[in-house]
Amino acid sequence: MTVLYRKTHYGFLGTRFLIWVVLVSSLGVFMTDESQAVDGPVVAKATFGGGCFWCTEAVYAEIRGVKSVTSGYTGGRIPNPNYKQVCSGLTGHAEGVEIQYDPTVVPFEKLLEIFFATHDPTTLNRQGPDVGTQYRSAIFYHDSEQKKIAENVIAKLNEANVFSSPIVTTLERAGVFYPAEDYHQDYFANNGSQPYCQAVVAPKVVKVRKAFKELLKSK
Repeated sequence: MTVLYRKTHYGFLGTRFLIWVVLVSSLGVFMTDESQAVDGPVVAKATFGGGCFWCTEAVYAEIRGVKSVTSGYTGGRIPNPNYKQVCSGLTGHAEGVEIQYDPTVVPFEKLLEIFFATHDPTTLNRQGPDVGTQYRSAIFYHDSEQKKIAENVIAKLNEANVFSSPIVTTLERAGVFYPAEDYHQDYFANNGSQPYCQAVVAPKVVKVRKAFKELLKSK
């Protein structure tokens, strides 16, 4: 992640996206889930790459029904990569998060809604100042249902012209997820005053708190 000392503007999640969310929700688009209701607690898994994992982790940590968010590396070619290796762009890994969540509280579609609202899915291998395949926009699906749901959501976003350019988010089968080094976990919570956090992470957290008030955890 490039440390910034100036304000960064991404320019995504405009009025059109919010209108799209309202429309598809009212039409019942977000009513299915990859997990069927069963007795007792239900825990499902979702894995996303949306650029810097400090950002993605901080966003999903706010959401009710999310049990845990782990920053790490996935989608690459070598086992047990470290941060320096992944940052080289040579291992094929993406910075990502593995989310453990209760789909009876927050379904997979809603996690995707948040995913597309909090990063730019139209820039190939780049999020703002962070450039490289390790910062690619990616959904690592865990089963065929997650893949189908993701394909449908992407198609509807493109058809509605929510973004000014086509979505380039990749759909990749989930493989081994390697948790990142301890200092990366809960990074924003522990380093909120750091310049990159103030310039890039904090605005995304604020955006989620405003756009998804009904999904926030109770304080």
